[in-house]
Amino acid sequence: MGPDVPLLNEYKQEFFWKRFPQSVLGGPQFKLGYCAPPYIYVNQIILFLTPWVFGGVGTLLYQLLLLEDYYAAVLSGGLMVIAASVVQIMNLCARRRTVTVERLQTQNILTDEEEFEFASCAGSETIKFIIPGKKFIVNTIFHTVLAGALCGLGTWYLLLNRLSSLYNNTGAAVMIFVFGWVTLCIGEYSLIINTATETATFQAQDTYEITPLTRPLYMFAFIAVDLAHRFNATIPDLQQANQALHIIFLFLPLLWALGILSPVDAVFLWGMEQTLVFGLGGSAMSTNIRLVVMFLVSVGVAIGTYFIPSSLGVVLFTTGMGFILSLDFSQVELMFRSCCRSPDAQADLRDMPRSLGWRLGWKEFFIYLTVLLAALAEAGLLHHFGTILETSASSPQAIISYILISLLVVSWILREIQGAYIFYGVFRNPFYPQQIRNLKVFKQKQSGLMKAGIVRRLLINLVSPFAMIGFLAMDISLQSLHTVTLCIGFTRAFRTLWQNTEHALLEMVVIAVVRLAALKSNLVWWNSLGTGIQLLLVGIIWDRLTQFFSKLKFALTILISSWTEKKQRRKSTATLITINAVLFPMLLAVIALSAVLSAPLLPLFTLPVFLVGFPRPVRSWPGTVGAAACMCPDSVYYQQMLWSLTEAFQTAFATGSLGVPSPGTHFLCRFQDRVMWVMVLERGFSYCSLNIKGLELQETSCHTAEARKVDELFEMAFEQEDGLEKSTVNHHFSNILTPCAALPVRLYSDARNVLTGIIDSHDNLKQMKDDFVKILFWVLLQHCSKKSQTLEGTLPEDMRGAKPAQVVAEQFVEVNVTTIKNFIRKTPSLNSETFDDWSDDDDLFGPEPTSKKTGLNNPAPKQTSATLPGSVEMQSPFCESFSVKSIDKARQALGFGLPAIDKGRELERLSEAEAVPMVIFSSSHSKQLNVPQEWRSSALPGPRMQQLRKLFPEGWYKSVLSQLDIANTEERPSDILEGVLNDGALMDLYAHVVMTCYGVTLGAESTVLSPSYVYKVYCGDVPWTVGLDWLTGKPELFQLVLKAFRYTFKLMFDKASLGLVEDFSELANYLEEYERDWYIGRASDARWQQAVLQKKPYLFSLGHDPTMGTYKGRVLTLQEWLVHVGKLNSEGIRGQWANLSWELLYATNDDEERYSIQAHPVLLRNLTVQAADPPLGYPIYSSTPLHVPLF
Repeated sequence: MGPDVPLLNEYKQEFFWKRFPQSVLGGPQFKLGYCAPPYIYVNQIILFLTPWVFGGVGTLLYQLLLLEDYYAAVLSGGLMVIAASVVQIMNLCARRRTVTVERLQTQNILTDEEEFEFASCAGSETIKFIIPGKKFIVNTIFHTVLAGALCGLGTWYLLLNRLSSLYNNTGAAVMIFVFGWVTLCIGEYSLIINTATETATFQAQDTYEITPLTRPLYMFAFIAVDLAHRFNATIPDLQQANQALHIIFLFLPLLWALGILSPVDAVFLWGMEQTLVFGLGGSAMSTNIRLVVMFLVSVGVAIGTYFIPSSLGVVLFTTGMGFILSLDFSQVELMFRSCCRSPDAQADLRDMPRSLGWRLGWKEFFIYLTVLLAALAEAGLLHHFGTILETSASSPQAIISYILISLLVVSWILREIQGAYIFYGVFRNPFYPQQIRNLKVFKQKQSGLMKAGIVRRLLINLVSPFAMIGFLAMDISLQSLHTVTLCIGFTRAFRTLWQNTEHALLEMVVIAVVRLAALKSNLVWWNSLGTGIQLLLVGIIWDRLTQFFSKLKFALTILISSWTEKKQRRKSTATLITINAVLFPMLLAVIALSAVLSAPLLPLFTLPVFLVGFPRPVRSWPGTVGAAACMCPDSVYYQQMLWSLTEAFQTAFATGSLGVPSPGTHFLCRFQDRVMWVMVLERGFSYCSLNIKGLELQETSCHTAEARKVDELFEMAFEQEDGLEKSTVNHHFSNILTPCAALPVRLYSDARNVLTGIIDSHDNLKQMKDDFVKILFWVLLQHCSKKSQTLEGTLPEDMRGAKPAQVVAEQFVEVNVTTIKNFIRKTPSLNSETFDDWSDDDDLFGPEPTSKKTGLNNPAPKQTSATLPGSVEMQSPFCESFSVKSIDKARQALGFGLPAIDKGRELERLSEAEAVPMVIFSSSHSKQLNVPQEWRSSALPGPRMQQLRKLFPEGWYKSVLSQLDIANTEERPSDILEGVLNDGALMDLYAHVVMTCYGVTLGAESTVLSPSYVYKVYCGDVPWTVGLDWLTGKPELFQLVLKAFRYTFKLMFDKASLGLVEDFSELANYLEEYERDWYIGRASDARWQQAVLQKKPYLFSLGHDPTMGTYKGRVLTLQEWLVHVGKLNSEGIRGQWANLSWELLYATNDDEERYSIQAHPVLLRNLTVQAADPPLGYPIYSSTPLHVPLF
């Protein structure tokens, strides 16, 4: 699809231009798309201006000095409550009237589905159209009261005298009064009349009607500042803020229309997250519940710090609580649920690695307790003995400052040399292994970097936190007790050094450098802030600068790639680039505003048209992490590799090859056709929390194009040939993906081979028949032996040693033909009444002998079904033979009558087929290898069975039986083996069962093996032959035959690849390996998925490509492979997800071929959309938050 595909199709464009004016005005529907009566528009205008009328009444009475300002506000608010109540009562009455009496209307299918029929100005349809009403009675009452409060306080906020005194300008006061009331009317309408769909949409569904509160919330915030100024008029900063906010108040409708202001739920989560991270020293949390709980606890700690009477107590309390709150309490929750026998918790603990740090045990508890006691001892001693009121170059704090600077430089260098690129992905790292195709060689070359990573791990986890504790414990700012700067600044400082050690080290080094540089000067304002607030400001500034440059890189990438990528070049591209160049200062202002708000930079339709998205948590999505995914059979491949990949990330984070694992960081992993999307959710002392998503394996064209680009980036970084010249600069620096490292992960490799020359080889197919008999016997023997051992373990002790001859001989079954004949005559059938007495001794191909009793040596009757006389049965090794069943179907299709059947003959044959022979073993130990009784009946004619019996491999029988372990403590193994080998009844029994199954599947006279026949049998769709109903009627035996056939095919595949089997011992080794290490079946089977989850070393399946007419073998091999990992531009991902949220939730642009989902090799746009949380994205797997230790 070309780049000039419409951004919105015609229907969506019309829909958007109906919705957008409604969003701007707060809910009135003035653009309907069809002709509506004038009173529809008039009623909406009246309801829109009603708050202004009530506010005008209060304002007029105040201006005439008839009422005080607060009484005027109360009057306006009361009138608004009455009006809102009347409106809600009208809606309730209209809905009840509609439910009671339902009008029958003729629906015109040619009209627009949104068209309504209005009967009158105050009719029920009119009221329901204008006033949809609330879903909950509680919201009806609450919103009504809130509307009155908003109108009353708004009247107070926009009093003319108040505005004149605030600005000393009557003209400005009038302008603010007029446009301010427009803003108030918009908020009131959305609250009480009809809520418009907000451009800033966070939740896919507004279940609890939170959206109507969005606009009033912001207006209350503005009014709150004005109220604070009224009661504190002497504060000049507050007055200036109030003046500025009154002007911004007029532009609230524009901000709402542009979607810059967050919905209620998003703004609260974002506010708590920002306060927790930058104000209290915490981290973004993996779930909303954890965020709320941690925020409340952290606020409690800060408040408690305020009331501590001594500086030593402050140091000890903040140090201890900072360490404790930086730990991962989800481990405690997991252990508690495991103790309560929660199945989910026990499954998590079972799959989780058992090395140090993965689960909370006594070792981890001892380490945490030791670190806590050491930190408390150091902080208390240094504060008591090392605090010096004067700062000098030789003071203890200055000495620790030099240590901190050295730690930062060394840890930064050790971290940079771990990855494939250095200096933020610009230059190639000369120390990183350049050739990584061989895992063993790669590990050897990386051993030096791993040692450097261990040194860095010790510096970050142990040395740096204690050095920073020493710096803070001796600070003179701790002497300012009972101040806000102390309780906030040092609560944050003592916690962030554990929660995010690398960032805390950077902040402290900046403070130390400034102090050392200003020893001979006096920075009054800076020093008056105190160390805690200084660290807080440095942390916020560093974070916002980092966001600014990441957003700037993202914006420039979109601008440049919109022209350099030919498939992205639209007709409007040149115009948009020119506008951005001319208005570049405005573009920088937009980027700066989004960075200050920590909001995503939203590229509209992923074009170079940039807006400020509304602030939201770093997770970007409101739902529970891992709660939803588009699960499919391919999801098991991601589920299998989950913990192995997590362990690899643990090592990479600990050594520093993936950088600092800050919350909101995204990584992309690639191996063969699998793409893993990893996001850091949470960070604390010695741990981080990850979410791992798996993207679809069935690649679309867009997916393939971007995946090919990802492979190209990783090949340039990791797999360049030794002879080629290697560039020292990353030529793909502008790409959203920067390769970081190759990690060894234990997962399945997927190899697919075309079987042309193997499956269609005459020699292979001929040999396959011989191998099938041997393998079928081996499979049946193994099954019966294991089954006998299982049953032997369940028998009572007094019966375990009993011999078969001593207990009861197996029953010799006699079948009375007359009895069966009488029984069947009672059963309704097609010929039960017409042909009961008819019989004919002459069969089509001659009479068949019958017998009343059948035993093992009695041959089964020959099958009487035959083809049409004179017909020729065509056979070919490459096509299926025409069977009797196909001819019978043809007869039925043509309407021919059924052939005459000799019922006496049929009943006798039925009796012989179902008779079970008596078997008496000569060895008492043969019972352990006995086959089930129902398998011994005959399914093939006697002469045919005699022919097949000659094909039974007696040498293979004795070879396999001699290797079998028959447990018995009373006799010697050699005697037991000799007795079993000489038991002719046992061999005849197995020969009978094996050759019967062989004759049904591959040994029929009409069967000629062909690729299609082999494929059908492999898939369990055995073509009809004589005796197939007998086999399929025994599900256990049928599954064993199917298993043996699949083993046979795998053996044919191995012999074609590895060479012929030389002897019975090698064949047995093959089969034992198949049984132990392989699952051989179909990729679509449920057992295939179970085998993947059980981590079978190898899996094999046979597939067919109908378009190419080829057969393919698929082999999955579980072992350690190198997975390529790259770091994504987090701001680029947040920006694309913000556009996705706006485009699908507001513009409802769900077209599968829309422009914003097309392949973009620089932005990886299609992969980014897939990785979004459902329902907007469609990953096929998403994990719950995973605890990853960073020891």
